[in-house]
Amino acid sequence: MTRNPPLARVLPFPVVDAAWRLALVPALAAAVTLPLVPPAGVAMTALALGVLWFHRDPDRVPPDAEGVVVSPADGTVSVIREEGDRLRVGVFMNVTDVHVNRAPLPGTVREVRHRPGANRPAFDKESDRNEQVVIDCEEYELLVIAGWFARRIHPSVEPGDTVDRGERVGHVSFGSRADVVLPADVRESDLRVAEGESVRAGETIIAERP
Repeated sequence: MTRNPPLARVLPFPVVDAAWRLALVPALAAAVTLPLVPPAGVAMTALALGVLWFHRDPDRVPPDAEGVVVSPADGTVSVIREEGDRLRVGVFMNVTDVHVNRAPLPGTVREVRHRPGANRPAFDKESDRNEQVVIDCEEYELLVIAGWFARRIHPSVEPGDTVDRGERVGHVSFGSRADVVLPADVRESDLRVAEGESVRAGETIIAERP
């Protein structure tokens, strides 16, 4: 994701590139309606600014420690469960959270795959069946799961890419969930978060590898 999208200087916060395209339609509608129907123009201006704010992309500073796993998303820990011999930790992203996803660990991307599915609310127990994008980094997987309104998952990595802990790997528009299937050597006693805790992408430590 480019850090200098067009017109970035007019905003007090950075945004992902896709935000400018998504905000273009309400911005053009605002330009047309403001002189003719001011209330509608104000509403369209607010919508354009809201789209940009939703897609904000602040810098983050990962912890300077070996063997830690950081959160892939801003939000609330909504899932902690065993899957075979692995642990899954899921973070629910509310509409007010930053929706840029980050690598929980260093690794090499082996595969990026899209799986079609339903669009249930991301906090629903059945949301595992939702549309999702899986970023497979061999010893761990990051799954970005669409919510009832989120229909745009944008991975920014490709097979063969290497990623560092806390590095941006994509973003999703309008509410969803990001899950990490942790490496096999991470046990429940290694977790540093519990369900219901608030976390920040790239900064909050969710586990420590033995």
